[in-house]
Amino acid sequence: MALTINTNISSIIAQRSLNNATTSLNTSIERMSTGYKINHAKDNAAGYSIANQWETQLGSLDVAADNAATGSDLLTSAEQSYGLLSDHLQRIRDLTEQAANGTYASASLKAIQAEIVARLDEITRVASNAEFNGIKLMAFDGTNGGKTGITTDGINLQVGLYGEGDSVITLDYKLFASATVSGLFTNLLSSENLLGTQLSEILQQANNGTAVDIDDDTFNEVFASACSGLVYDNGEYTLAAGTTTHYGANQMLSFLDAAIDDISARVTRIGAAQNRVESAITAIDVQSQNLTSSLSTLRDTDVAEESSNYISAQILQQASATLLATANQTPSIALNLV
Repeated sequence: MALTINTNISSIIAQRSLNNATTSLNTSIERMSTGYKINHAKDNAAGYSIANQWETQLGSLDVAADNAATGSDLLTSAEQSYGLLSDHLQRIRDLTEQAANGTYASASLKAIQAEIVARLDEITRVASNAEFNGIKLMAFDGTNGGKTGITTDGINLQVGLYGEGDSVITLDYKLFASATVSGLFTNLLSSENLLGTQLSEILQQANNGTAVDIDDDTFNEVFASACSGLVYDNGEYTLAAGTTTHYGANQMLSFLDAAIDDISARVTRIGAAQNRVESAITAIDVQSQNLTSSLSTLRDTDVAEESSNYISAQILQQASATLLATANQTPSIALNLV
């Protein structure tokens, strides 16, 4: 190679090497300080796009997990409220069984009737007030969706990433059907079944042959009186005993059994729904774990590897700087020839 003054090729080569080493050194410093090997799209264009997509999915999975957990809490609240109703209904059944024995006078039967009325009132109170985040859990009658927060479409739990059915668990609206006294016994008043016919007759006989509206405030007392072996006489709602033309307490046991079975069926369906929600939570955890692992492989810095790259770039930078200094002195050799 010719010895020249105006053009110093050796210096240019050393400068390029120094720039490359400095760039590599800065890249290694950035990767080790951030913990990411993809900090800019230029680092890995396809990987950058995939990493952003996976980050979005991970965020959505976190929300989906929270959604499922909240849905599980809602179902637990409903189940525990139904447990209270079951306790009251079981006590009412015990009292009805006691009244059916035939060894109690009017005063004792009236005392039994008073406790049954109190427990029926409490059933309605609990059912009317049971709610979760503003959603009434035991008050939907098929028409009051706006007031309860529930419609015939039920409650949709968003437990996946997408809008398709596989990402949604639907809680049937029947899980949240009215569990007030009138709600529990509405189906029993249907003329399509024997129990409904019998109960209608009981209420009519108790009200002097006139059917009693199941939403009337007197329903609890009429029903409790029948459970206690008593009736209301001539529409005046005065307790009377010893009547031979009304159904006794023993006939009321079947109605109570049906209500208890209804509550048990609802709790069973709640349990099945809760199993689905818990399965969804587990599936979300698995998906999130695998996606996090994949994202780490794609984006996270291998510190051991990057430390080696840093040392290598540092050595190259120092060597290039030394050689550049030497190369810059090369043209001065030409002075020795003058």
